[in-house]
Amino acid sequence: MSVKSEISIWEEHVAGIELKRIQKSYGSLKVIHDIDVDIRSGEFLVLVGPSGCGKSTLLRMIAGLEEISGGDLIIDGARVNELAPAERNIAMVFQDYALYPHMTVRENMSFGLKMRGEKDDQISGRVGQAADVLKIADYLERRPGQLSGGQRQRVAMGRAIVREPAAFLFDEPLSNLDAALRVEMRLEIAKLHNRMKATTVYVTHDQVEAMTLADRIVVMNGGVVEQIGRPLDLYHKPSSLFVARFIGSPTMNTIPATLTADSAGIQILGRHLPLQTPIASGVSTRDVVLGVRPEDLTQCSKDEAWFSGELMVAERLGSQTYGYVEIGHSKMLSVEFPRNSDLTVGDTMHFRCTSGNIHLFDASSGRSLS
Repeated sequence: MSVKSEISIWEEHVAGIELKRIQKSYGSLKVIHDIDVDIRSGEFLVLVGPSGCGKSTLLRMIAGLEEISGGDLIIDGARVNELAPAERNIAMVFQDYALYPHMTVRENMSFGLKMRGEKDDQISGRVGQAADVLKIADYLERRPGQLSGGQRQRVAMGRAIVREPAAFLFDEPLSNLDAALRVEMRLEIAKLHNRMKATTVYVTHDQVEAMTLADRIVVMNGGVVEQIGRPLDLYHKPSSLFVARFIGSPTMNTIPATLTADSAGIQILGRHLPLQTPIASGVSTRDVVLGVRPEDLTQCSKDEAWFSGELMVAERLGSQTYGYVEIGHSKMLSVEFPRNSDLTVGDTMHFRCTSGNIHLFDASSGRSLS
């Protein structure tokens, strides 16, 4: 089947989604706070954040499974706040697959279309096309219990595709899979979106999934949006300490420090170090948090060092090697080394970085100063 014929399943049905000051409350408890997001037609947008941040609640509000307490939800130019889920022309793929165990794969994929009164030949064509795209054509007569977790997730995706929805919603669809299958399915979802170009909103707590799949990422924390941006923009230019710590694996090193009044120097762990360029000119001395990525630290002599300490753990991953260095005040510094580095636990090591590779955050608000 050609790419052109594959795309014909959904290409005329993509739509943009606008969230305008969206709110959600349970009684007096407000859990979603005035969220504004403009999801472009054909965009793959990922909602990411820790458990309890509100990302799944927000997704369910888009789907119509949760009532919207305030604000406007616009799909394809029309306000849909009061529309039932079936009237929003959106397909949702759940974490637990939600397949009918007594039905075959073919019956699961075609069930929704039959309920809508679609003709048998149209149903057969759509199911066949989707099965070919998802590589499950050989399993159409099997039941879910005869399939692997990855195959069942493909069936759930196929059931969504055949509906020709305006947008796809994914609620942590890979959480029930083992590590190898998560990687495989993550790549399959990415390839599928490249062919579909369908508007997709995807919820995950896994920042690797978010960085791999997203055109843009929405980082959520406590029911508010911390930052929206392209994956590498969030990685290189986090707007807050929360985003800096959440995006990246290993996470960004964050160390308490003091920015001097002239903004030309910084106090770290009792040492005064000059900054090559002013970070925040015209401010008084203030407590800050210095952030530096593990790959931006370089071994150096003791006299040049910003940080010194004992290597406590060496993590050899084959393609990468990380070391964890105790630098005092209960702080552990994570450092990326060349993959073939000869590291000895217990050695004293020294590291420095350049001003261009550091991030400064206000210690009180957590907002970026750099």
